[in-house]
Amino acid sequence: MNKGFGNDDPGLADYISRLYAPEDELLADVRARSVAAGLPDIQVAPLDARHLEVLARLSGARRAVEIGTLGGYSGIALLRGMGAGGQLDTIEIDPRHAEIARESFRRAGFTDCARVHVGRALDVLPGLAPDGPVDLVFIDADKDAYPAYLAWAADNLRPGGLVLLDNAFLFGHLPEKPTGERATSIEAMQSVHETLARGGKFRATVLPTGEGLAVGVRV
Repeated sequence: MNKGFGNDDPGLADYISRLYAPEDELLADVRARSVAAGLPDIQVAPLDARHLEVLARLSGARRAVEIGTLGGYSGIALLRGMGAGGQLDTIEIDPRHAEIARESFRRAGFTDCARVHVGRALDVLPGLAPDGPVDLVFIDADKDAYPAYLAWAADNLRPGGLVLLDNAFLFGHLPEKPTGERATSIEAMQSVHETLARGGKFRATVLPTGEGLAVGVRV
């Protein structure tokens, strides 16, 4: 192949990050408050947040579901992409994280646009289905449950709707044989890719971000 998949050049990454400046003062504040509150440092990277915003704009999404809220960083990016009239239902299992996120949405001016649901995603999602179909589903939570989350997205996205899955490379373990302590998560993520690539419900690809962002359009 004359062109490989991805680029690990730190100089290029630095150039792009400085030029596009994806993290403004508001997002930097969300990150800082999350760190100060002791939240795990697992929110999306600044450029990945910009990807989410641009993809939401590109898809024309007005209603989105996010699985994995954390401090609200990625949710703000999605709401920015959806613009006026956008509505986000975001699910967070940890009540303390949810409170940080609610404050993030308040500071961003999205109090009326973001509904934060506290609980297990598999318990919350059935209650969101009657309000569907949705335009966009962003999945960034426990990896073992990704197949179930993708199945919900397949059933509840409108035709042409977008599903986005973060950590699609499973921190580099995706191509490994599912054995050992990571066996369940590897098997789950490989199943997700199999569904996206060959399941017949999505036209999909993977963007070679640092974590890998799988993108599927509901057919």
